[in-house]
Amino acid sequence: MIIRRERPGDTAAARAVQVAAFAAAAAEGEEPVEAGLLDELRRDDGWIPELSFVAEVDGGVVGHVVCTRGTVGADRRPALGLGPIGVLPEHQGTGIGSALVHAVVAVAEARDETLVALLGDPAFYGPLGFGPAADAGVEAPDPSWGAYFQVRVLDPSAVVAGPFAYAEPFARL
Repeated sequence: MIIRRERPGDTAAARAVQVAAFAAAAAEGEEPVEAGLLDELRRDDGWIPELSFVAEVDGGVVGHVVCTRGTVGADRRPALGLGPIGVLPEHQGTGIGSALVHAVVAVAEARDETLVALLGDPAFYGPLGFGPAADAGVEAPDPSWGAYFQVRVLDPSAVVAGPFAYAEPFARL
């Protein structure tokens, strides 16, 4: 497996990964919202090309993750929102998703980002260094998300408390 930055020629493959990864959760005959979200994020000012990664196995793209610009606090300090992240169903459970998360978070930290937030299963993301956002003083965009809204603070000296906002396309979900 190789984890690398997404290249221009990977756009269709990355989208196809999101479609396949979330097909079971989509309504019958409809495309998963993650695919359309990815399309919209690519056109948004919050898109950060350096934080879009793919996983390759035998030369084919089998996984994709992206972090986009979000904000935290009433004064809208820069932060990151992780997602969508997807792995082809036949490769799920093999560590590819974890490797993608580690890669994108490592680059985010090297860029001096302060915080990565996501909505996901605590059992999966907890071992990757994420914890309940509320424990860090970060408020979810939707309070009903509870423990599923998680953060990983990359700079413990930074002030990260307050309401979190994803890139604009997330608000249209």
